[in-house]
Amino acid sequence: MLIKTTLQNNMITPSYIGRFAPSPSGSLHFGSLIAALGSYLRAHSLKGQWLVRIEDIDPPREVPGASDNILRTLDAYGLHWHGSVLYQHQRHQVYQDQIDALIESDAGYYCQCTRKIIQTSGGVYDGRCGRLTPRLTQGAIRIRNQVKMDHFVDQLQGHVMVDKAFADEDFIIKRSDGLFAYQLAVVLDDAYQGITEVVRGCDLLEASCRQISLFAQLNFPSPDWLHLPLVCTQKGFKLSKQNHASAIDIVHPQASINAALTFLGQQTVDIDAVDVMLKQAVAQFDLSAIPAQKEIIISTRND
Repeated sequence: MLIKTTLQNNMITPSYIGRFAPSPSGSLHFGSLIAALGSYLRAHSLKGQWLVRIEDIDPPREVPGASDNILRTLDAYGLHWHGSVLYQHQRHQVYQDQIDALIESDAGYYCQCTRKIIQTSGGVYDGRCGRLTPRLTQGAIRIRNQVKMDHFVDQLQGHVMVDKAFADEDFIIKRSDGLFAYQLAVVLDDAYQGITEVVRGCDLLEASCRQISLFAQLNFPSPDWLHLPLVCTQKGFKLSKQNHASAIDIVHPQASINAALTFLGQQTVDIDAVDVMLKQAVAQFDLSAIPAQKEIIISTRND
């Protein structure tokens, strides 16, 4: 059987609920600011809620103190969230209960294929472990993908298609090292929080098809999708924590706010207290002005 997650009870129940969901692998950089500000402006322009979730399910990649640093940075930029921050590490039992239900109903199975095995068989996992008798009882866990979504409509990027082999794949929902996979956790959390639209960077365009498939297979309503252009320093090279992108300035955030608005195709705002700047930015927000590009190349910055 499948586990239905109870949606979060909010004191206000707006028709729009968005979120920003950073991983605590370092400080927020200019690329992170684009995702945070873009999702914030979208939610507030529709008079909705904007939630913050810390996606801390991968301890080896986490930086001590990064979660608190991220929240302090958002606060310094006037990006105040509704309700309490949701931490994924507090939701492990929910994820495990869902996995147990999938295994019990044969909608999930263990897999011991290495990356080398998958590469030698064409680069896409062929479901071989799901056909074994008797079933394996240890290893990574994959969902028996029944929906196989290979396309969706994005609010900015338009009609998005992914490779059919990728869409058909039985993907991992729990890693062989015991860590929960992003695809499962993000779907369960978006369902729990009642997210109506996911606003994030284009690096997760492909992943959206897998998440849409999982929403359908678990009988959850799927949110809408809006993928913003990635901040890149050269073609195909996005600004990221892994690439040692500089942290944004939390002492004087006004310049970075206007730079982010310009990147998003929005009018800049008057230099003032950050709350005043954001209020003006919300009033001026124009979704149609955001470039419908997957990436935008900027010169190296030192925010």
